[in-house]
Amino acid sequence: MSLILKPKESALQKPHLNLAVIGHVDHGKSTLVGHLLVVTGYVDEKGFKELEEQAKKMGKEDFVYAWVTDRLKEERERGVTIEAMHVGFETSKYFITIIDLPGHRDFVKNMIVGASQADAAMLVVSARPGEFETGIGPQGQTREHLFLAATLGIRQIIVAVNKMDVVNYDQKRYEQIKAEISKFMKLLGYDPSKIPFIPVSALKGDNIKEKSSNMPWYNGPTLLEALDALQPPPRPVDKPFRLPIQDVYTVTGAGTVVVGRIETGVLKVGDRVVVMPPAKVGDVRSIETHHMKLEQAQPGDNIGINVRGIEKEDVKRGDVMGHLANPPTVAEEIVARVAVLWHPTAIGPGYTPVLHVHTATVPAQIIEIIARLDPRTGQTVEQKPQFIKQGDVAVVRLKPLKDVVVEKYSDFPGLGRFALRDMGRTIAAGQIIEIKPKKVEIKA
Repeated sequence: MSLILKPKESALQKPHLNLAVIGHVDHGKSTLVGHLLVVTGYVDEKGFKELEEQAKKMGKEDFVYAWVTDRLKEERERGVTIEAMHVGFETSKYFITIIDLPGHRDFVKNMIVGASQADAAMLVVSARPGEFETGIGPQGQTREHLFLAATLGIRQIIVAVNKMDVVNYDQKRYEQIKAEISKFMKLLGYDPSKIPFIPVSALKGDNIKEKSSNMPWYNGPTLLEALDALQPPPRPVDKPFRLPIQDVYTVTGAGTVVVGRIETGVLKVGDRVVVMPPAKVGDVRSIETHHMKLEQAQPGDNIGINVRGIEKEDVKRGDVMGHLANPPTVAEEIVARVAVLWHPTAIGPGYTPVLHVHTATVPAQIIEIIARLDPRTGQTVEQKPQFIKQGDVAVVRLKPLKDVVVEKYSDFPGLGRFALRDMGRTIAAGQIIEIKPKKVEIKA
């Protein structure tokens, strides 16, 4: 029996938002997501009661909401349907898909792929003494995730100051955390006065759906109200069609099914499409989402496309589908603005980390450092520096060592922002400014 209920028909009629849940490990992301799913009616009541009893027996009542999200993760790992990508809940205004459930050891890597699809982020910060300080410290993920969200272009953020029950709903602690995070967010170009900081208890439910009587001093929105106040993302339907591929399946009786989320443009049944870099051409036989057939799909839609003329072994995760009349760009070289998040020494020409862009991962070599910039103003501070280090922002020339589709950030944000990883860490994140395209022959 599935613990998580399917989206209701009503949910699919609402505008759809993708929400990245970010924050340091153990700050309560899973518990908060679990509680949101329960209060918005996306968890089977009978299943939840069983979980509660199990938790009581084991003396782990504190874990019950986190178990909801764990169960979900298991279900997602077992399931291969398109639906597996949709764990979501409904607010009065939106259907919200939660991207990449928290708690992965490899969370940052997944978050890069996930956050490049996010319309907004919810940063979960623990108020517990010591935990907040670790997260915001130089090695902390609170800091790293915020930095990534900013570099990846997520402008809408909600900050949930969690575990207020642990600090006896102390207003002073809340104000202190708000001040420290605001200071850091200002450096990243956010305006903290426009960002809701909501004191919550993921465990007890304070300020999630209803205003908490434990914090009469707080007069802002509840978490659900803040989610409803988010702005819907622009849906660039007038741009050329681009869909980064997440998975490819062979479905008995149907043939090849390509799964992904449309970044830009519109796809219709009957369209001629090309998948780059392999330059494979096919025809769209059918499109579906949540097992519902669609005649056409647009940006933001997570879809499965049944394609005639393309075999499963022809294409893979990381390839990008476009219309034959306007194929996606394969890059010979890339000029990008990058921010160095972490590096033990210094980065110079010849350095070859792994480039993570949309759903693709390829090794890429830095062949030139063009300029070092002032992180706050974007002005050039030094031309052609010999190396860059942690904390620097620079313009660099990169050469992908395998074929990869990328686009300029200004044209296609979802295909123009990326991260560089090495040694199991995110080294830098950035945006593509220019591309030298590679000539690829398409046999239509």
